[in-house]
Formats: sequence, structure tokens, C-alpha cells
Amino acid sequence: MDVSAQGSGREAFDSAFLQLAGTDGRGDLCGPFLRVVGVTGVAVSTLGQPLGSQTVCATDVTAARIDEIQIDLGEGPCWDAIRARRPVLSPDLARGGERWPGAREAFHALQIGALFAFPLFVGDLDVGIVDLYCDAPRTLTSRAIDDATALAGVVSRRVLRNALDDLDDPGREMIVEPHSRRETHQASGMIAAQLAIGVDDAMLVLRGRAFSSGRPVGDVARDVVSRRLTFEP
Repeated sequence: MDVSAQGSGREAFDSAFLQLAGTDGRGDLCGPFLRVVGVTGVAVSTLGQPLGSQTVCATDVTAARIDEIQIDLGEGPCWDAIRARRPVLSPDLARGGERWPGAREAFHALQIGALFAFPLFVGDLDVGIVDLYCDAPRTLTSRAIDDATALAGVVSRRVLRNALDDLDDPGREMIVEPHSRRETHQASGMIAAQLAIGVDDAMLVLRGRAFSSGRPVGDVARDVVSRRLTFEP
């Protein structure tokens, strides 16, 4: 049965979008999905490299357990979604075939009816996942899928910014030194043009690449400016 998202009107979506865009990254990142998309629970997590795998927020114990199962087993819709960079929709887990046998057995024990995974990424940098679950089989409408995808795009930047801000301390090489500031801004402009994204998002991509490669931001910026490193598809 097709079920429209709760509060799927534009007013509900606009309110959720503005809330996520205005949060400082440590506010409620799960609640807006719960209100806009008609699901039982939501979890947001970082996944894989470079940020590591951990739950950022969850609306309930079951949502948190769904994340834990997939992270521990290294299988499940969240992994497929982040690899493919597109939503992975399982409207009826009881009839989902033979994918993720270990995770599926654990989901069955939790009596989950449906599970939907939406990837989080900024530019070419993978960030994590949003898992939405229902306690009964359910098919999301195309509008609900579009809304969740749009909200995931905002959450991607918030989660990445928050993770990188946590790393910004004087003892880390990621800090941009004054002498490299010009190259860093130039590099972020080049990345923005290559990926067709905003300059702020390009700066997140630059810092994320530096973190994932264990190099100072200034060094990576110089590689971009000298065209030794590009982010073009």
C-alpha cells in the first residue's frame, strides 16, 4: 500500500528543511524526517571512511539497534545505499529476497516491516546514512522519497561539518595555517566549479579529503591549485 508521508504538504517539508538548515549540527537531525516522512523511527549515522561508523542520533531504541546491527555485521541497506549513492528501499523485509542474510535475521527479531536507507555525501566524500524504518510493510510515495533525499542533502553537510569541527584543535595538522589561507580559498573555488556545488560545501570536501588522507589542508589545497588533484567526475 502506498502511504504518503505524514505532513507531506509543502508547509511541513519547508519547516523541516529550515530547521535542519538552521541547526548547528548538534540539534535534532532525526525529528524532521519523522515528521515529514510517514515512518516509525529514524537514525542518522556516519558510515565507513573517513569519519568512522557510529550513530549520530536516533528517535528510539529500535532505530539505534538497526544502525548497530548493520555497522556490526558490515551488511544491510545502509551499506548498499552509501556504495551506490542512491536510496535503497525495502518496503517489505519479509519478502526481500536473500540480500543481507545476517542483518535480515536480526531485523526479523526486531519485527521491522520496512526499512529505507538514504545516503549522506558531500561532493565525492561519503559521510553516512539516514535509516528510516516502519513497524509494518510500507511503500513510500515518490514525493516522500524526494523529500527524504532533499533533507538528507542538508543533513550531509551538517554531519560532516560537525565531525570536522570536532577535529579542529591546535594539535591537529588539519588546521589551516594563515600562510595557506589564500591557496585554501582558491582550491575551494576550484572544487566548487568542478563539482557544481557551493563554496562552503567545497571547503568541507577539501577538509574531508585532507582528513581521510592524513594530510594538512594546506598541502591538499596546493595539490588542487597546481592541478595535481582534481575532483571532476
